[in-house]
Amino acid sequence: MNLDPEYYIRGALDGDRVALSRTITLIESSLPEHRRCADTIIERLLPHSGKGIRIGITGVPGVGKSTFIDSFGTFLTSQGNRVAVLAIDPSSRRSGGSILGDKTRMERLATDNHGFIRPSPSGRTLGGVARKTREAILVCEAAGFDVVLVETVGVGQSETTVASMVDFFLVLMLAGAGDELQGIKKGILEIADAIVINKADGSGLERAQQAAAMYERALHLLAPASTNWSVPVLTCSSLEETGLQQVWDTVNDHRGVMTNSGEFVIKRQKQALDWFHFLIEDELQSWFYNHPQVKKKLPELKRSIEEYTFSPSGAAAELFALLKGSQQATQRECNNE
Repeated sequence: MNLDPEYYIRGALDGDRVALSRTITLIESSLPEHRRCADTIIERLLPHSGKGIRIGITGVPGVGKSTFIDSFGTFLTSQGNRVAVLAIDPSSRRSGGSILGDKTRMERLATDNHGFIRPSPSGRTLGGVARKTREAILVCEAAGFDVVLVETVGVGQSETTVASMVDFFLVLMLAGAGDELQGIKKGILEIADAIVINKADGSGLERAQQAAAMYERALHLLAPASTNWSVPVLTCSSLEETGLQQVWDTVNDHRGVMTNSGEFVIKRQKQALDWFHFLIEDELQSWFYNHPQVKKKLPELKRSIEEYTFSPSGAAAELFALLKGSQQATQRECNNE
């Protein structure tokens, strides 16, 4: 792999989609030499980012996220926008592999000259969001994309991870699948900026309208995330491409309200700090598990925990004590020199 940062920086700023894909591949790598190169790229591209609209899209299984994104993304490009999709594919817990088939499920946007689709494996990251999604968003914005859509694995308690990196969090729901209110967590309702009932077409139109009324009543029982924004419940059809303009108008209305109230800047600042803390925690975890003494002791402690001869808290305390002792010994050696 090319490790010249200039190649990736120049390619991203020129809007070269091949170079952009390679940049994200480099960013997702965990190899130390790739990380050093990626850090330089991110630092240089940072001043060119931040102007796009970041939209997180999640929903229950079968709701049609990919079909919605294909229709919505194509609708946006038809209005002159450049749209990047960061589609997070679920990784297998057993093999670690993922399907990465989003381009086949977004046929029109995949061939659109103003669209860009990048599937990434979710890995083990909380919330089904790839470890480097934040950096990928930044690179896409630097490459001139006006709208960045982040498609997540699905609804779950950890979807707050998605909300912590986007400007607008959209939750897709499906009507007629039983008790709609059981299909979504209260926590998701509390962080949603809009709820959209998909597949509002044909015989499903009336059910979608009923579901929308049900969610509107439910939202009145919750404290809003912002005092300046009331979460709307919309309906749309990805197949018939109805309701897409209303969804886009809602996104723009939200940005206008948040900007005028000052919340937009505050939210972006908080997200930058969240990113900072995430990277520190991630690096510390990597350093901890790759420490020679931890790697040597860990298998033994795991066996003890499995055999109920040692408590998890005791095992963790022993590893930390081991590291503290190692650090103190290193410090004494440095002082003696």
